[in-house]
Amino acid sequence: MEVVILADAAEIGTVAADAVGALLARKPDAVLGLATGSSPLAVYDELAARYTAGQISFRQAGGFTLDEYVGLPADHPERYRNVIDAVFVSRVDFGPGAVHGPDGLAADIPAACAAYEAAIRDAGGVDLQIVGIGTDGHIAFNEPGSSLASRTRIKTLTRQTRLDNARFFGGDLDAVPTHCLTQGLATIMAARHVILVALGRSKAEAVHHLVEGAVSAMWPATILQHHPHVTVLLDDAAAQRLQLIDYYRETYRSKPDWQGI
Repeated sequence: MEVVILADAAEIGTVAADAVGALLARKPDAVLGLATGSSPLAVYDELAARYTAGQISFRQAGGFTLDEYVGLPADHPERYRNVIDAVFVSRVDFGPGAVHGPDGLAADIPAACAAYEAAIRDAGGVDLQIVGIGTDGHIAFNEPGSSLASRTRIKTLTRQTRLDNARFFGGDLDAVPTHCLTQGLATIMAARHVILVALGRSKAEAVHHLVEGAVSAMWPATILQHHPHVTVLLDDAAAQRLQLIDYYRETYRSKPDWQGI
């Protein structure tokens, strides 16, 4: 696990976009894993700017989103398929139908989850997965207590997650769905490279457990300690509880220019 502490969201966006650009340069048909939420927005903004400038293309690439609320109408602005379209997909040149998401309106939820796993597998797996982290350590919607071997399935959201997400529903907790479909921890672990972005003081405790704590289902993101290629991109506030913060800074400053992340 590589921990990179940067000045702000814009710098994080630049570093992550460099990694996506390098991937697409060597593999134009790469498969990207796309997270929603506020943490990846700077990454998507930078990628969209580079596309507009003619520096990058997603024409041959594909994508899979991490999760989806259950029961939100297809046209609801907070349905994650609509969110990812607005913040990223519609701003670049993905081909029609190239980005997929779990079907939160499926009549047969278990079958829909199995089909989503099969679609990821049939696409050759995810080359680069972008994720955020919740204040309670969840990634995607794998809440505390989730199986470390889990695959795409239905989950009940914790009250804390619903409180955190109420800001997207006008502050109305009752409007936040209670269930979601989410890629499992084992699904995320199958990605070849995971980039986790965390911003702000509210994420500092979760980041401390992620990087320096014990691997535990109570802090689901800690499973990433077992992944061979994880990059954790943090601002100063999210990094403030790390015991080895000076070491992480020195390690990144000392990296060879050719190495990337």
